[in-house]
Formats: sequence, C-alpha cells, structure tokens
Amino acid sequence: MLEIKNLSKTYKKGNVKALDNVSLSINEGEFVALLGQNGAGKSTLINILAGNVTKDNGTVIVGDYNLDKNELETKKILGIVPQEITFDFVFSVGEILKNQSLYFGIKENQKYIDELLATLSLSEKKDAKSRGLSGGMKRRLLIAKALVHRPKLLILDEPTAGVDIELRRSLYDFLNQLHQQGTTIILTTHYLEEAEKLCDRIIIINEGKIIADDSKNKLMDTLGNEAMVELNFDNKKELSDFHFLTSYSPVMKNSKTLQMKASKQNIADIFYRISSNKVKFSNFKIEPQKLEDVFLTLINDESNK
Repeated sequence: MLEIKNLSKTYKKGNVKALDNVSLSINEGEFVALLGQNGAGKSTLINILAGNVTKDNGTVIVGDYNLDKNELETKKILGIVPQEITFDFVFSVGEILKNQSLYFGIKENQKYIDELLATLSLSEKKDAKSRGLSGGMKRRLLIAKALVHRPKLLILDEPTAGVDIELRRSLYDFLNQLHQQGTTIILTTHYLEEAEKLCDRIIIINEGKIIADDSKNKLMDTLGNEAMVELNFDNKKELSDFHFLTSYSPVMKNSKTLQMKASKQNIADIFYRISSNKVKFSNFKIEPQKLEDVFLTLINDESNK
C-alpha cells in the first residue's frame, strides 16, 4: 500500500535534517502508529505524502503509483487528516464536503456525504458555516473531508488533539470500524494510550530516523519486560518487614501498600518469598509496562548513544 525508500529532507533554514534516509513499508489493511517526539520527522513525512513538502531524495510509492510521476493518482488513494485545522470558512459543512468530492471528480456523492455526517455526528451542522463549529466538530469535519473520496489509505496527524474524552472515544470506535472495513490507517499521536489501544504495529521515529518498527505485541514482549507489583495489607507495615525482597528495591506507597518493579520472569519468585516468610496480604495488582514506558526507554537509549 505504501513503500518509502531512502527518504530524506533537510530544511535549509537552520540546516535541520528532518528525515534521514527513512525506509518503511505499510501493507494493505494495517493499522500503524507512527510515534515520535516533537520535531522527530513525523509531520515532514506526512507533508511529503500530501504534496506540501518537497523531498530531497528517496522514492515514495502509494498503491502502484510513484508520487513523483503520478501525484494525482496517489491523491486518490490517500486521505490525510492534518494536524492544523484548515477550511475555507465561508462555506458550510455540506458545501465543504461537496467541493472536496468535486475536487476528485465525484459528482454524485451526496448519499455518502450524508453517511459520513451521520457517522461523525455532524448531520445537524450540515448547513452551518464551518467557522462556527466547536474545535471537536472541526476535527470531525477534517476526518469527513479526508474520507469523502473513499481513500484506501487514511493518515491521521494528531486527530484527537484538543478534543474531549467523549469525542476521543467515539473517534476510536469510528477508526476501528474503518479498519474493519479494510481501510489502511496510519496514526500519529502524542496520546500513546491511543496507539496502544488502536494499532497493531508501532513505528518510532527519532531525529529523522526510524529506531523501532515491529508489531505492538512483539515490541511490548521484547522491551516491556518489567511489571509493577503492588501488594496491599490490612495492617500497617514497615519497609523493614520485607527485608527478604530487598533485591527488588521495594518501596512503601503508603503504610499499607508495597510496590516494586520486577521482570515478568521474577514475579513468581516474589510471591514464593512472600509465602515462605508467611506474610499475608489482602490484595495484589500486577501492572505490565505500557507502550509509553517502552517509547521512553527507546528514546532515552537513543539519546545516550
């Protein structure tokens, strides 16, 4: 669906190398998270695909089309939801989507436009000027605009930035629905719980280079090996009561709660030691590392090289 080879981009102003020989391949039907800190190169990559930024070197193939030679054909395959909210505010919601359809040569598209408006809870705003929409509604309109020509590949750049939790969750459901219908999706987000919840594959970019690219499960199994073990007690405890666990560097969260980090392989040993020392607890919790922990580990490792 998307093939990128040796893609590079340096901005002359400040001599900033935004992309450094980036190569990646996205297969049809994947739901991929593209993660990175501010300035990592995510938006530059997306803007190259959108035709807003000219690459220095490299090849981009969208579907079966070369971006340099067949830009119009690639635009038909791509639907891009930008981070910035950009509309011609003199038009209504319905007019914006109709104009976008005509841009792609689709004259009879009202039925699908109405479906998008209904799905994204915008039907009541069909005749409203876009400048009067709330921030969340403008985000939904951006998504509708990107989907109006039924793209096979949808790219979302921070689609839930600044929206409330309720809208965020409804967008999650909508994106899952699109994915199940066969749409290939690339998501960039600073909310790493979004990527962990939605995506099957994680690509991490740092300082213009890809530093990780694997399935979410494999990445978590390989790098997310630690877990937080929490034990709760009915009676007050002192840290000295757990001298037999010192190798796990336990800490008292409060007088009745003990916490420690351990590799998944050592969790059984912790409970064996507790049992052997006849310590009784009222409850326990084991919380595996999250994608955010893995992300920060990788970024920090790169910074320390």
